[in-house]
Amino acid sequence: MSLPSDEGRTDEQLVAALNAGDASAFDGLYYRHRDWVLRLATRFTGSSDDALDVLQETFAYLFRKFPAFVLSAKMTTFLYPVVRNLSIAARKKRLRERDGEHVGDPVAPPAGPGDDRAELAVVLAALPEAQREVLLMRFVDGMSLQEIAVALSIPEGTVKSRMHNALNTLKSDPRVRSYFD
Repeated sequence: MSLPSDEGRTDEQLVAALNAGDASAFDGLYYRHRDWVLRLATRFTGSSDDALDVLQETFAYLFRKFPAFVLSAKMTTFLYPVVRNLSIAARKKRLRERDGEHVGDPVAPPAGPGDDRAELAVVLAALPEAQREVLLMRFVDGMSLQEIAVALSIPEGTVKSRMHNALNTLKSDPRVRSYFD
């Protein structure tokens, strides 16, 4: 059952309410951002079970920030590195537990004949991780270049450079060139 995401208050208002002791405001933040966190965690981990663990750990981390939390960027910009780091840790743990059993790249499903989206996923998976990450943050997560820079703690110029290089690589690949025509 899905509960409403406290549509009447902004993230900033919910944070202020939480800082003032209104624990119910946390529900608003959770229900507003849980699906995004889960999608992002699934993308990073490649495992729905690991993604659910990351979802729980992400909001536990956020909850521990109160009552003195200051939201200095969009909530998704704040949460992105948390989800990313927890996902990387979960994936490494899963790899250790499988004792060397090969686990494929979660971004690249096997391509089927004539499956353009699967082909795009294969090409994206071949990009250097840093380029793929900024590309997905921009076009899948809808983050601005400034938000990406803040979330990754890198200069905006570095984000632009990675984005430029990634797009040039994609434009030059005949398998996905049609996306840019």
